[in-house]
Amino acid sequence: MNPLLNQIIDAHGGMARWNSFTTLSAHLSQGGILWPLKGKGGMLDEVDIQIQLHRPWTSHQPFGAPQRRTAVTPERVAIESGDGAVLEEVLAPRASFAGHQLDTPWSDAQLAYFVGYAIWNYFTMPFTLAMPGFTVEELPAWQEGGQTLRRLQVTFPPQLATHCAVQTFYFCADGLLRRHDYQVDIGGGAPAVHYLSQHVQVQGITIPTRHRIYVRDADGGHQEEPLVVSIDASAIVLA
Repeated sequence: MNPLLNQIIDAHGGMARWNSFTTLSAHLSQGGILWPLKGKGGMLDEVDIQIQLHRPWTSHQPFGAPQRRTAVTPERVAIESGDGAVLEEVLAPRASFAGHQLDTPWSDAQLAYFVGYAIWNYFTMPFTLAMPGFTVEELPAWQEGGQTLRRLQVTFPPQLATHCAVQTFYFCADGLLRRHDYQVDIGGGAPAVHYLSQHVQVQGITIPTRHRIYVRDADGGHQEEPLVVSIDASAIVLA
């Protein structure tokens, strides 16, 4: 494992403790311009999530109605009733985004796919980066807000649903993940900067609870407006 990645994983609680759990659940309060831009304003303002930690599977509930939920993997989106009956199913969902731009409206299944893979990525980092198939390279340090941030450039394996193939992660002196840069391929390649803060320790694992995502400028900076996505996590439980 890359030495910096090893330090980072230890700072977040260590691989042995992470591997002792199989699921994460949480409540999310969400906002930002993305949801109304996609025609889905208010649909996921308050939602409960469950993810599998060691394989990409995510569920959001409620999803548009109190008794609807999702089940999302890279290969399949299902929208289900409360008793598990499949109301809608889409196979190979990423293909449905061909030609999309940032302001292209989404179907419910496309929304489910996006939030499914995105939340799985956000809540399993940095541990997922140690899985087979990832390539990790340390970049020169970055100065921001009076801090020196160490950076890892990560190439993702093609079978994993994520925003784009190559992403950059930034870490403070304490080893915690503070910033994440990527482009959203299914949104026309929109460049994003994602800030993570208000870390808490949950059963020995350190998890950020505040996520703020902005449009990334060409120089790596950003403007405070528009706020593209906000996520505040609470009631986090590992099992």
